[in-house]
Amino acid sequence: MALKRTTKADPNMAMSSMTDIVFLLLIFFLVTSTLVNPNALKLLLPKSTGQVGAKATATVSIKDWGDDQYSFHVNGDETPLPLEQVEDELIELLQTEEDPTFSIYSDESVPIKEIVQVMNIAKRNHYKVILATQPE
Repeated sequence: MALKRTTKADPNMAMSSMTDIVFLLLIFFLVTSTLVNPNALKLLLPKSTGQVGAKATATVSIKDWGDDQYSFHVNGDETPLPLEQVEDELIELLQTEEDPTFSIYSDESVPIKEIVQVMNIAKRNHYKVILATQPE
């Protein structure tokens, strides 16, 4: 009794559905990556052409409220800290880091004096500092 199969299994696989899935994943990750915002405060950053590739572990945001009122926020926290507590908070956050680095996000209207005070914290504790800017 010799029975023969009339249909044979096709070993080829259609790749069009696989490329559709990869394309949809690519779109998903592109859209979600634009939603990631490193700080919760709305700041108008100064513009610059040079960009640094280093990654900061912590962030300090300086917000200008007008009338010489400035608030300091560590890691995008909504509650402002006085400048004296910013150093303690940074020491706590960066004490376990091998190469401690933090970035400063500052409104373009904040005077350089306020930014230098935060940079002095980095100098006292031997931290690296990155001043965040918007690309031109």
